[in-house]
Amino acid sequence: MIDSNAIIRAYLLTQASLTALIGTRLYSSSLPAGYTLPAICYSTRGGDSDEYIPEIIQPSKQFRCYDDDPIGARAVYRALYDALQGIQNVKVAISGTDYYILSAKEEVQGQDLIDPDVPNLYYVLTFFSILLR
Repeated sequence: MIDSNAIIRAYLLTQASLTALIGTRLYSSSLPAGYTLPAICYSTRGGDSDEYIPEIIQPSKQFRCYDDDPIGARAVYRALYDALQGIQNVKVAISGTDYYILSAKEEVQGQDLIDPDVPNLYYVLTFFSILLR
């Protein structure tokens, strides 16, 4: 089975406009203890697969773009959007194996939110459907 989290992470870490903002602070699921901002967390919230072509999957990914102010969080979201929206047939090599992001499309535009448990932790929530092989 394809590790969609590893493919997305490997691809996003090659995007200079995004890494200029977040460095390598791209986390699966949640912010780690002692985190530094800005950062992005991502997870799979569902998706689809093809019973006839098992090597192609289409996960729906949730992204939370964090910063300590709403303008910074929105800037991280815009960089993520520019890195993903509309890409097609992008090769991502991981440990000698080539994977492809066949397409990526935003499902829900970014929503400006504040973490209810952490004061002054702002984030933009968005969802992307990503077709992988």
